[in-house]
Amino acid sequence: MAFNSAVFKTRALTAIIFAAVMLAGLLWNQWSFLVLFSIIHFGCWWEYLKLTEKIHNTSFHPYTKLGLMVMGYGMLLWFCGTAYHINNYGLKENISLPVSAAGFALLVIGIFQRNVIQLKAFAMAALGLVYISLCWGLMIGLNGTMDVHVRDTMYVISDNLIAITIIVAIWINDTMAYIVGSFIGKTPLSKISPKKTWEGTIGGIILSILVVGLIAYYGFQFDWLTYHLVIIAAIAAIAGTFGDLLESKLKRMAGVKDSGSLMPGHGGFLDRFDSLLLATPFVWLYVCFFMQ
Repeated sequence: MAFNSAVFKTRALTAIIFAAVMLAGLLWNQWSFLVLFSIIHFGCWWEYLKLTEKIHNTSFHPYTKLGLMVMGYGMLLWFCGTAYHINNYGLKENISLPVSAAGFALLVIGIFQRNVIQLKAFAMAALGLVYISLCWGLMIGLNGTMDVHVRDTMYVISDNLIAITIIVAIWINDTMAYIVGSFIGKTPLSKISPKKTWEGTIGGIILSILVVGLIAYYGFQFDWLTYHLVIIAAIAAIAGTFGDLLESKLKRMAGVKDSGSLMPGHGGFLDRFDSLLLATPFVWLYVCFFMQ
């Protein structure tokens, strides 16, 4: 894959703008974090349903699509912890179930409209509850203070450290995989995405782990935290690569180049967040079993 400077400049410029918006949402406070991933949640759902309709050559009723998205959002809100309480009124305890119920009602209304429902198409659409809503819910769950016990000492990890580590690891992996693959990539990684190479993929993963490790080592001075963050970077980079391939497979089945047109040179919401969607649940499992 030859290096294209014009394409790289376009991707770099839009990536900088995108990074600024993301960092504002990630770092401002827990509510900006929720708003950011709420927007991403609905954007991914919209594009996923469009791909599903193209793959199965069908059309869902607007109420069906809205019902699935709202149900999914109720699932996402279930992962909002105590940080999302206002005067003892919590999003998880007081909002999640009513939102899910409203989504289910819309879904039922949509199903009983005149549109013919194809079972395979509907099943694929419903998988979005796991592929999109559950994954973003787990991301919300990772955004909170965490108590870690190390040799009888308790440490408190700041709110957004894990979430930012995942995102930074994936950004580095994607960027480095593109650059390394552009210069020395010769061996195709998969028929699903012929532009990706083994050289670029391996180079991106190694550099992602190395950069995150150096930042953690010099930024925190805790060996145990550096160890965990390096593993999280490795998980995110590897799982993120498979997430990218999964979304590429969906696009190929739908016969489209990009899932949307959110960012010039980067495509839509799914194009931008496909890696993060698959990386998040694997990191969540690691955090639950090995850090807490």
